[in-house]
Amino acid sequence: MSKLKALLGTDILALRKQKSKKLPFKKQQKVIQLFNNLFNSGFNLTEIVSFLRRSQLLAEVYVDSMQESLLSGASLADMMAKLGFSDTIVTQIALADVHGNCQQSLLKIDGYLASMSVVRKKLIEVATYPLILFSFLILIMLGLKNYLLPQLENQNFATQIISHFPMIFLGGFALLALGILLGVLYAEHLSPIYLYSQLSRLPIFGRHVRLYLTAYYAREWGNLIGQGIELMEIVELMQRQKSRLFQEIGKDMQEALLSGQSFHQKVLDYPFFLRELSLMIEYGEVKSKLGRELDIYAEETWQNFFSQLTQATQLIQPLVFVFVASIIVLIYVAMLLPMYQNMGGNF
Repeated sequence: MSKLKALLGTDILALRKQKSKKLPFKKQQKVIQLFNNLFNSGFNLTEIVSFLRRSQLLAEVYVDSMQESLLSGASLADMMAKLGFSDTIVTQIALADVHGNCQQSLLKIDGYLASMSVVRKKLIEVATYPLILFSFLILIMLGLKNYLLPQLENQNFATQIISHFPMIFLGGFALLALGILLGVLYAEHLSPIYLYSQLSRLPIFGRHVRLYLTAYYAREWGNLIGQGIELMEIVELMQRQKSRLFQEIGKDMQEALLSGQSFHQKVLDYPFFLRELSLMIEYGEVKSKLGRELDIYAEETWQNFFSQLTQATQLIQPLVFVFVASIIVLIYVAMLLPMYQNMGGNF
């Protein structure tokens, strides 16, 4: 009873504000652009937060969150983490504080978010029309089940599928959602290196995993090495980041380097990196331009990743249309086959 009273006495508006502090994906790119432009104009972090409050370019609840981070002495990376940015982006910002090229990192993050936004919009466009088709298809199936099928004297395989299609479809969708949920929960208890090693071996999807991780790590290593940071310092720094995969690779690499294994040889051990990354590292070490080589290679790999991701999204819609067309043909078979059977046709 006391807990209920305490809950009723809680400021509901305050609770809503707490829940809304996570910045939506659409606004994340806007924040990165604002910070990049203001840093370029000579603003420091305190001045940026003050400017955002006065200009009202960002909702007050997010500015309040930034102000709290400032008062607690948090870094820019911690501030972004509190706003709900992914560990991937937070890690990039944290590393930018180390190599000192914060503006360049923010510019690259802006480009990354812009590309991801295009992919997300494409996925929504690709998924929306098929979902509408499936909805109409289920309604048609329910109508046939309740009005047409009871009038047919002869039942066949097609009519059986139509009769059970809504339950099969909804049941399959529920099982898929449950499988994904259980898979995510199971993945959280696995070693990140083991998990991504297995994901990288999957057909089609594995190629995208390798491209993404190769581009991401090549860029971050290139930035750090380009600023003259020693390799042992880099792997120690990796272990202090938010990303679990970043931490584990840093620890694993540190052990390998201490045992005498070279950087490019250790990178070759990870199946979730493209083999070309190891060759680029070896080639860059020979020319003493490793930082620059990795940065250029990362940009090319990012372009390749987003290009292939866009192509993959364009394949989804035709496959769905083929499936819907097959179901429509099945409906015609279910309606016409009994008619031919009644006419004496051998079908």
